[in-house]
Amino acid sequence: MQGLIDLRRAPQAVDLIAVDTASLEATLKSLGRRAESWAQAQQFRADAGAVCAVPDAAGATRAVLVGVARRDDVYAMASLPQRLPVGDYALAARGIALDPERVALGWALGSYQFTRYKTARRAPARLAVAPEVLKALAPRLGAVQQVRDLVNTPTEDLGPAELCAAVQDLAERHGGRYREWVGDALLKANFPTIHAVGRASHRAPRLAELSWGKRGPHLVIVGKGVCFDSGGLDIKAADGMRNMKKDMGGAAHAIALAGLVMQARLPVRLTLLIPAVENAIAGNAFRPGEVIRTRGGLSVEIDNTDAEGRLILCDALAYGVEGKPDLLLDFATLTGAARIALGPDLPALFANRDDVAEQLLAAGRDTQDPLWRLPLWRPYLTLLESAVADLANAGASRHAGAITAALYLERFVPETVPWLHLDVYAWNDGDKPGRPRGGEAQGLRAYFEFLHQRYAAA
Repeated sequence: MQGLIDLRRAPQAVDLIAVDTASLEATLKSLGRRAESWAQAQQFRADAGAVCAVPDAAGATRAVLVGVARRDDVYAMASLPQRLPVGDYALAARGIALDPERVALGWALGSYQFTRYKTARRAPARLAVAPEVLKALAPRLGAVQQVRDLVNTPTEDLGPAELCAAVQDLAERHGGRYREWVGDALLKANFPTIHAVGRASHRAPRLAELSWGKRGPHLVIVGKGVCFDSGGLDIKAADGMRNMKKDMGGAAHAIALAGLVMQARLPVRLTLLIPAVENAIAGNAFRPGEVIRTRGGLSVEIDNTDAEGRLILCDALAYGVEGKPDLLLDFATLTGAARIALGPDLPALFANRDDVAEQLLAAGRDTQDPLWRLPLWRPYLTLLESAVADLANAGASRHAGAITAALYLERFVPETVPWLHLDVYAWNDGDKPGRPRGGEAQGLRAYFEFLHQRYAAA
């Protein structure tokens, strides 16, 4: 795990001492007069994020004081792996008490660098932690790194085939069963909207299915896998297309969450569905005004070819509900409207069960992995009306875009099936402590905590 080391392998680790303004004076006194004088000379006041390296008599670093505002903040020390000199550090008993697991989580998140194409600018400073903390964090950190790596990888190296290969690899590692439908086989198997969206690309559209477990409630996870989104014939402007390698961020979340479920051996029957396409432009691209009969039986008029994510999801959701799931989850980088409403940090959650939604939101609060619920305001279904089909995939109005997209998906989910839809950005526009620029896992830890409470406890 990037940035972490077993405490038993770091006997010379430098003490990290968390302080706030209330505890600073007493902590400095415990370190002695030299430390007090040094901190005063450095004008260290324990402001949040401030750092003060305290030397010993020989000039070597004796301890590092770190200003902390919130004791429960996962990201309290997440900037340090890239700020402190390379070496080993360990959370000290002095100062204010922090949760070692939360500190280690933030530290590891802040240590991440995507190095497939570029050499790391530096090695991160390492945090020495107890072996039981390493063991507890390893699955979650591996899942976050997988999401980040997948989203950061350009489409040239992560097209539909490569994305589905990640699902196949997951099945092989955990003893699951894998199958996929490719190209025209999608039409024969009745996945018409997945085929329509992906047919213009030189790389064939696909649907990957992973099945795992033989007993227990049926959990279905679906992820939007648009490996690149040009917008289709309703082509995006250049700035809107620039980062569309990340339009498979929903699939990355779904794959990582399925891996966590299997690694934890939750007592469920799991189905993971990844519709994987490129929304490209060619002579056979699907067109505005076309009507497609979906797997769910509803006819859909194509109002906008750039509203393609909901099209590939609706066939996958319809297939998923055929297995009568106990719970249906989908993840998608679906709408810019969700970002306008909530910004880049808060994924928009939609749910058809209040109790299930509140359990997930509570898990997000507990794990500091926040979500924000938006309503399935059904009167807005009028914004998706079509004169020639059961519904349109978009409409002329720019109002409530995230809600209308969720309402479109809901048409393919029976009321009897508990359903959670997450409209996620999967990206950091800039560098923040623990959240480097580029691909990001948002809501992943919250979802796993929610599923663990729902199924493992039961």
